[in-house]
Amino acid sequence: MPPKKKFSAEQIVDAAFNIAKTEGMDSITIRKVAEQLGSSIAPIYVNFTDVEELKRAVMKKVSQMGNQMLHEQQTGSPFADIGAASLQFAMEYPVLIRDLVMKPSDYLEDYDQDMGAQLVAHMKLDPELEGFDDEELKLILLKMRAFQTGLTLMVVNGQLPALDLNAMREMLNSAAEDVVLAARLRKQAEDE
Repeated sequence: MPPKKKFSAEQIVDAAFNIAKTEGMDSITIRKVAEQLGSSIAPIYVNFTDVEELKRAVMKKVSQMGNQMLHEQQTGSPFADIGAASLQFAMEYPVLIRDLVMKPSDYLEDYDQDMGAQLVAHMKLDPELEGFDDEELKLILLKMRAFQTGLTLMVVNGQLPALDLNAMREMLNSAAEDVVLAARLRKQAEDE
C-alpha cells in the first residue's frame, strides 16, 4: 500500500481558498478540498476539526491578503490606500467579494474585527485625519466603507465599464475628501 500523502494546514487552506475564489465560501466542503489536493479527506481532518474551522482559516487568509494589498498601495495617503486595496481585491477576486458582501456571513465578524483595527491604525498615519479620535475614525471608515462597498459591487458586476482603476481611485478620493471635510466641520461646530 502506498503511503498516504501529507498536507500542511497552509496547503489545505490554499486549496480551500481556490474553491472560494471561483465558487464562493459556501462551496468549500471537505470532500471538494480533498479532490483539489488529489487526496482522501483524512489529511484535512488531521489539520482541521471540521469545515467551519477550515472556512475560518480561509477568511484569515483573505484578511492577510487584504492587509498585504493595503501595504503595497503606497498612494501617499493611508486612507486612499484602503480604497485602492479594496478595489484591487474586488477586481482580482470578484466571486469571493460578491459572495462575502452579498450574503450574511459569520466569517466576516472575525474579518471585520481584524481589519477594522488595522484600518483605523492605518488611518492614523494620514495627516489629513489628524485630530480625530478612534471613534470618529471608525465612523469615517464606516461611511467610506458604505460608499466603497457600493463601488466594489458595481466593479464586480461590470457596471462601470467606462471607468478604469485610476478613475475609480479618483472617485474614491473625492468621496473621502467630502466625508473627512464634513466630519471636520461637524467636529468644529461641536467644539464651539
